[in-house]
Amino acid sequence: MSSVPQNKVELMSAISDIFEKLQRDINGIPVEFSRICEIEGNVKGTKISVCDTLAYLTGWGKLVLFWYEEKAAARVVTFPAAGFKWNQLGLLAQHFQHEYRDWSFHALQQELLVTTQSIITLIKSLDNSELYEQAWYEKWTLGRMIQFNTSSPMKNVRTKIRRFKKVNKLR
Repeated sequence: MSSVPQNKVELMSAISDIFEKLQRDINGIPVEFSRICEIEGNVKGTKISVCDTLAYLTGWGKLVLFWYEEKAAARVVTFPAAGFKWNQLGLLAQHFQHEYRDWSFHALQQELLVTTQSIITLIKSLDNSELYEQAWYEKWTLGRMIQFNTSSPMKNVRTKIRRFKKVNKLR
C-alpha cells in the first residue's frame, strides 16, 4: 500500500491504524503530564501540551465532518474555516486548542475517539467514486481532503507524542 491512501479501503485502514497507534501512545501518558507544554506547536516557536494535540486533531476531524455536512446540504463552505485562510493554519490550530482548553485529558481522548469513529462511519457510508473519483474541493477528492486532515496530522502528532514520552521517560 502506498503511504497515501488511493481508495476507500486504504483510507479507512490508514485512519484506523494510525489512530490505534496514537491511542496506545497517549494511553501511556499519566494525566499529570498531559498539560506540560513541551511539544512543538503548529506556530513557529510555540510549545503545546498533549491535551493541545488532542484538541488539534479533534478540531480538524470535526471540521472535516462539518465540511461534508455543509456541502451535502448544498451550503457554501468557507475553507478552511470561517475567519481563517489556508495560510493561517497555525492560528486555526491555536483556535482549536483554545476551544478545548478547559476539557480534561480523559474528555479530550473520548472526543477524539468519537470524532474519529464518526469519520470512519462517514467513509463507510460513501462509495469509492464519491471519495476518490471526482474533485470535491478544487482539485482534491473528498478522500484526499479527509486524509490530509485526519491520518496525516495523526502521524505527525504521534511522532511528537513519542518524542515527548521519550524525553519524559514515559515508555
